[in-house]
Amino acid sequence: MDMISRLLMLSLFIMLISLAQRKGMVMGVDEDAKALCSVNLAQFLPPPYGGLENMVCQPVWNSFLLRYSQTKDNVVTIVLSTVYTTGWVGMGFSRDGKMINSSCMVGWVNPEGQGKIRQYYVEGLTPSKIKPEKGELPLTSVPPLVYLQGATIYLAFQLKYPNRLKNQPILLAFATKYPHHHHLTVHDDKTTILFDFSSGNSFDVSAGPNDYTSSRKTHGVLGILGWGLFCPFGAIFARYLRNQKSWYYFHVSAQFIGFILGLAGVVLGVQLHNNLQVHIPAHEGIGILVLVLSILQVLAFFLRPDRDSKYRKCWNLYHGWVGRIALFFAAINIVLGMHYAGAGEGWKIGYGFLLGTIMLVCIVLETLLRLKKLDEPTHLPTYPMNSI
Repeated sequence: MDMISRLLMLSLFIMLISLAQRKGMVMGVDEDAKALCSVNLAQFLPPPYGGLENMVCQPVWNSFLLRYSQTKDNVVTIVLSTVYTTGWVGMGFSRDGKMINSSCMVGWVNPEGQGKIRQYYVEGLTPSKIKPEKGELPLTSVPPLVYLQGATIYLAFQLKYPNRLKNQPILLAFATKYPHHHHLTVHDDKTTILFDFSSGNSFDVSAGPNDYTSSRKTHGVLGILGWGLFCPFGAIFARYLRNQKSWYYFHVSAQFIGFILGLAGVVLGVQLHNNLQVHIPAHEGIGILVLVLSILQVLAFFLRPDRDSKYRKCWNLYHGWVGRIALFFAAINIVLGMHYAGAGEGWKIGYGFLLGTIMLVCIVLETLLRLKKLDEPTHLPTYPMNSI
């Protein structure tokens, strides 16, 4: 048992350090984003850009920050900001995520301090094929503007669509050289994201949507295997199979495997949160709760009192009920995860079958356990009869 304890403690220590490092990176990104989003645009931008109602603020790429608001009339007001020194900054709307046939809004501040913003239409990949004052963006009568505030440039424009804007491929690019007679110079860097204007979420199309989908599926599989399969069966071993000689080793092994798989799923979830900037408070909060309860269960393994200790009964109650609570919220979180991820019927049917099977097994074994207790003879104390 000493060797098992050491292996458990070493694995837990390594995984927790990795999780803490990744969580620290995410918290740093979130704090920077909150600071940038807290800037009051009304102090230097005129309406409607300076007073956006129900504004969504989201980091999208490098120092690029996208603020937007969408009304019931499908009017989308956009303010794009980023760190700026020289050159131009652009945001394009594409049908398929490619540059060709996309329409872009490009802004810059020339050496004389004059702000310029133009719409461009990309007919080809060479600068001569990027046509100024052309494009298919449905601009409203509100004039677009560009403003330099300190070291940050702001591009603001307003669009009016016939239908509500949802998933939209967005091109982001910048160059350090100024446009020449309104003809753009070659960009220094660019990226393509798929931005969901209905939720404010985005992911990097250049990394490949398959990578995002694969990571999301892996996150779900790890959660289901860890919290939904191994941990419940580990609890079943401890509750109903104590008459077996090796029940304790099965219990510890199943719980340890379930914990490692679940923790790996949490680490991958943190990566998804960091890469996609997706905020799902309910799923994240319950996931953290389940992780904390699971860590307490692992720590309880090392603090288990002896059988003869007067604290053993309290430890048994604590260990049993914390485990039940963790499994209950884990099942809820798996269902929430599938809901938010838009999982297909196969996922729902598969987990429903697994959860139903576990519940049926527990009901049958619990019934047998209680019937066995009823069949056990009750030993009443005997008292000597005094003769009259």
